[in-house]
Amino acid sequence: MRVDVVGGRVQVEYAPSKIGLDDLAEAIEQAGYHPLREAGIAAGPATKTEREPSFRQRHGRVMLTAVAGLALASALGADMLGLGASFRLGLLAIATVAGGWYVIPRGMHAARMRSLDMNFLMSIAAIGAWLIGEQAEAAATLFLFAVAEMLEAYSMDRARNAIKALMDLSPAEATVIRAGAEVRVPAVAVQIGEVIVVRPGEKIAVDGVVLSGESSVNQAPITGESMPVEKAAGADVFAGTLNAQGLLHVRSTRPASDTTLARIVHAVEEAQASKAPTQRFVDRFARVYTPAVVAAAAVVAIFPPLLGIGPWEVWIYRALAMLVVACPCALVISTPVSIVSGLAGAARRGVLIKGGAHLEAAGAATVVCFDKTGTLTHGAPAVISVAPIGRASSDDVIRLAAGVESGSEHPLAQAILDHARRNAIEVPAATRFSALVGRGARASIDGTTVYIGNERLLDDLKVPKAEATGIAAGFEARGQTGVFVITEQAVIGVVAIADEVRPHAKEALAQLRAAGVQRVVMLTGDNRGTAEAVASALGIDEVHSQLLPDQKVEIVRRLENSGERVAFVGDGVNDAPALAAASVGIAMGAAGTDVALETADIALMGDDLSRLATAITLSHRTRRIIRQNVWFAIVTKAVFLVLAVTGLATLWMAIAADMGASLIVVMNGLRPIRGTG
Repeated sequence: MRVDVVGGRVQVEYAPSKIGLDDLAEAIEQAGYHPLREAGIAAGPATKTEREPSFRQRHGRVMLTAVAGLALASALGADMLGLGASFRLGLLAIATVAGGWYVIPRGMHAARMRSLDMNFLMSIAAIGAWLIGEQAEAAATLFLFAVAEMLEAYSMDRARNAIKALMDLSPAEATVIRAGAEVRVPAVAVQIGEVIVVRPGEKIAVDGVVLSGESSVNQAPITGESMPVEKAAGADVFAGTLNAQGLLHVRSTRPASDTTLARIVHAVEEAQASKAPTQRFVDRFARVYTPAVVAAAAVVAIFPPLLGIGPWEVWIYRALAMLVVACPCALVISTPVSIVSGLAGAARRGVLIKGGAHLEAAGAATVVCFDKTGTLTHGAPAVISVAPIGRASSDDVIRLAAGVESGSEHPLAQAILDHARRNAIEVPAATRFSALVGRGARASIDGTTVYIGNERLLDDLKVPKAEATGIAAGFEARGQTGVFVITEQAVIGVVAIADEVRPHAKEALAQLRAAGVQRVVMLTGDNRGTAEAVASALGIDEVHSQLLPDQKVEIVRRLENSGERVAFVGDGVNDAPALAAASVGIAMGAAGTDVALETADIALMGDDLSRLATAITLSHRTRRIIRQNVWFAIVTKAVFLVLAVTGLATLWMAIAADMGASLIVVMNGLRPIRGTG
């Protein structure tokens, strides 16, 4: 059984051979829950339940609380109005029954189940107060507790709504092209491969690939990117993102039930039901604490009168005040509301954290290990610079290089062609293209043979190379590959190509250190020169190059065994072993990537490395808020327990303290959603 306090849900697994579904549903209803069969599940494997009050139940609670409050106020004013003791007692009875309508039955059920909860404590306090003649305080205790329950539920709804807001991002309907006509259908009815039409200002209903059209799309709900992203034919788009101004035709690649957004929502729902270490500690503490306080209250009620220290009524009253103060609701709720608030706050910033344990672990990280390719760099080669030689210009060098490479599928060729397109350099037509294995390529452009390749090609062509190789050596010292462009038996330029460092990577690493990370380490399979060049540019503390996946795991484990808490950041595919070995595994650019979402503990939905510092800062903030809540709840309880035993706290004060403590920890726990800390 999994209990989600903040979500108000319980997930129950059961054995059909031992208990029937109807019997299980009846037991769930007796516990105050409304059972819901999980969609698509036959009787047997699992039943998902939610404490989701009906309209009648929700408004019935409000009405009963209002009746209790009105009756209590009338009873308190009865003496002034001269209405008599009997009438006053009747009003207090009405207030007690209305205020305890839900509390006392649940308290008695808890006693039968030998699970002493807050309802039991309040019930005993109210019944005991009536028995010793403190009817007004009994009614006030139940009324104020009912008010506290409603206010707490209202506050907790804010945490639930943060998750619900994710679910509401996707539109309910989509425009699909069927039989040549546009048809509006429910989003869940869109089939894989169907073409949907997304007009300006509309949200995209399913994950897909743009077939035609150009537009900018606001992907903030998925990736956390602050600026819209330009989309054209071939670009991936995600459900729940907003099309800005262009008309897009999108081919669906996933059903609505399995979009990136749906998987994010599912992961967050699973995460909010999981327990962080602090929460497990609080739960264990509460299981011991509540019976201990009940036993202590019994001692306070019985032994002093037996020893002749004051009358029975005085000590029973003090014991009842102890029971009210001892109610552990503030302590129990202090951690889950903070955890869910942190998870929801992270999701709104494009960071998917898959559980409270991972949220806490991120803040404890002392070392962050990075994969290089695709994490600190873009993962694809790009032209970094162009060094023309002689009378040629940079554009001349790229123009001829792109002309030759237009017939090649090599990754370096694609980098040169992309550079030409970005800089609006016209690519000339080339003929008689041929690949020169291990050396480069050649083609004829405007009647001239043009070569592009490495130093071995220079040796084969026997061209003067001293100046060109000197330039290339400078590029290589910076971790870049020099590609030579040759025409008419002379080198006309050198093109520097490298896997480009992400634009804000250096700033992101500085933010990590500011967030408390002590050391940054690079683990890469790339060669030493390239790795050290990237590390030098980014200010990385330690570099390990030419590593196989299992060697990355060894280094992570060695760091862990030396007492460090390691966070590993990779692409979630080839780094899966290292992601699993670290205290917390973090996948970069996980939007739309199944493996990344499944493997990592934390997924940065976009390619923005600054989100990593956001995740760690949010973890620190949430951990700090949890500690504040736990200590506040414990100290408040301790102080009022002392006041109750010494007779300085009344039942009124006790319930006010309990209600106030619960509301304070809930509101404090909601701060990560608001981005305050």
